[in-house]
Amino acid sequence: MDARERARARQHLDRALYLAGLAQDPALTLRVWNSVSMLAHQQSNPAEALAAGQAAKATAVTRRDPLHASLAHARTAIAHAHLNESRQALRALDLAEASLAKADLDRPRPSWVAFYGAAELFALTAIVRDRLGAAAEAASLKALAVLPDTFRRNRALTTARLSLAQLHQGDIDQATATPRRSSTRCAAPRCPAACARCSASSTAT
Repeated sequence: MDARERARARQHLDRALYLAGLAQDPALTLRVWNSVSMLAHQQSNPAEALAAGQAAKATAVTRRDPLHASLAHARTAIAHAHLNESRQALRALDLAEASLAKADLDRPRPSWVAFYGAAELFALTAIVRDRLGAAAEAASLKALAVLPDTFRRNRALTTARLSLAQLHQGDIDQATATPRRSSTRCAAPRCPAACARCSASSTAT
């Protein structure tokens, strides 16, 4: 998916979904549906992204673990926003926030979901609000404030989103300065490329 090899990614995801079903593993099934939703977003297919997000919400693990439920709600919020369904998008964000507040963050979970927490939800909230034409700068700033320094790629992507939000608000000087200020914290060689990919994809959505 990062390489934008979407046809190959979809083949792998279809196979993964089949195997997850055979294994009767609801957490793995949610993981695959989450990835399907992300891929559909890359393909500018918000209807499929929403359907995948709703399938993720329907998995049994969301009833057992509020953190997984929060992730599924957040994923559907992104899709609703791209369908210009503002009421549904904001409602999904509220549900994501409420679910995350109930989650035991110290509970053992598969390593793949370690990325999700308050910082990621703030970052996704910024994407939804920016897409709906609402102020998104505060959510991006909250995400950056709580994002672990080890999540360098996430920090680069969130910084790019912050800069875009500032640009959409008409604050051109601030939007230009934001990436420069954060560059000292983003030392990984891959970060500039990640920022470039985020900016390119954001301007297309």
